[in-house]
Amino acid sequence: MLGSRTRVLLGAACAATTLGAQARPAVGGADVPVRRGIAIDRSVLPNGLTLQLVEDHSSQVVAVSLWFDVGSRDEVKGKTGFAHLFEHMMFQGSTNVKKGEHSQLIERAGGSDNANTQYDITRYYAVVPSNRINLVLWLEAERLRTLAVTPENLKNQIEAVKEERRLRVDNQPYGTAIWESTLAMSDPNTCFGYAHSLIGSMDDLNASSVDDVKAFFQRYYAPNNGTLTIVGDINKAEVKWLVSEYFGAIPRQPAPPRMTCEQKFNTGAIETKVNDDKATLPAVIVQYRVPATGHADTPALDLLTSILGAGESSRFNRILAREAKVALGSQLFLNPFGPRRGPGQWLALGIANQGVTPEALRDRMILEIEKVAKDGVTPAELERAKNQYRASKVNERQTAFSLTEVIQHATFYLGGPESVNTDLDRYAAVTMDDIKRVATAYFRRDNSQTITIVPGGK
Repeated sequence: MLGSRTRVLLGAACAATTLGAQARPAVGGADVPVRRGIAIDRSVLPNGLTLQLVEDHSSQVVAVSLWFDVGSRDEVKGKTGFAHLFEHMMFQGSTNVKKGEHSQLIERAGGSDNANTQYDITRYYAVVPSNRINLVLWLEAERLRTLAVTPENLKNQIEAVKEERRLRVDNQPYGTAIWESTLAMSDPNTCFGYAHSLIGSMDDLNASSVDDVKAFFQRYYAPNNGTLTIVGDINKAEVKWLVSEYFGAIPRQPAPPRMTCEQKFNTGAIETKVNDDKATLPAVIVQYRVPATGHADTPALDLLTSILGAGESSRFNRILAREAKVALGSQLFLNPFGPRRGPGQWLALGIANQGVTPEALRDRMILEIEKVAKDGVTPAELERAKNQYRASKVNERQTAFSLTEVIQHATFYLGGPESVNTDLDRYAAVTMDDIKRVATAYFRRDNSQTITIVPGGK
């Protein structure tokens, strides 16, 4: 996952230096009710732009979230890095907005904005006082109509992407292993979309032309490839009029081609060794192929991730760090680089304690993972994981912005926006047998990659 400009969120790479177990935010107790029955007003403009509105007057703010159905999975060989590049290019100005002025105007209006690139989507979002929603909508439409794709802007942003890669990947301990070595789980011949770096090739970007970039923009940054979700203190009729006024004249484009991923599971264990001169302690990554985010097994896999790695009482923290003292810290992720509509990845990162060999750490990590398939989990562990998930759902619905992202997630990955009202039920229905079943099905050695990270050139 990549973020634009100064606020860059590099999911797993940042987590690798945090060394704490990944925990969902705790909000209240398990008995805090989750608001159900969110009413989503969904419509489609004649040019194909999907509009989703939720009216909520609990605070005088509005969140505007525009997701495009394009990510690094849509890139082709020889032209990678364009999805992330455009996240930067979209802030370089247009006919009526100067370079860098987009965010300045939002900040002057009392709001904030940012953007993010993942494998399957690119998203742009802003939160403003409700009386300035017209500004955000005009700015978003303005850069779609007349984005300044110039040789100067292209060169500048390619250099910005290079610097971001150096800062967040190349110069981070364990960064190259997380971002590059994990890609071996996808076959580049049958699933190129997930087999190349989310950041892209610097050589490909250096070789790109303005015409290449303009073609990418026209193909994917079309209204019929976007979903605009707005939540907050709005009058739906007024917002629909504004959206029609600002976006309605932007022409529809032909439907873009879609990536296919024919990735087989259980094709044999992969073992990789990485020498990392930025690391001071050995580390181990154990990863497995898992189904797409919308698959029926995802809730059980997500809860299992919590049981193994979320919080002080998780198995990895309790057994590997506190009892056996083989791990200084760990991070566990289901899809560390964002949700996927194709095959995903489950990843466990462990940092070895002083004096512990990576082989010893690897064996204990795999032992704890495989114990689930053999012995299952306890009722208390499953209940704790469900409570953590429920708390996260409560947290997500506390602000206009977080609710826009929940709705967008449901739209793109769960079959439709209405799934926000039923997703919690899928998690509540998970049983201990389900946890054991998914561990048996996916946490197999012939479906895994083990990466050993050794400091320096040792």
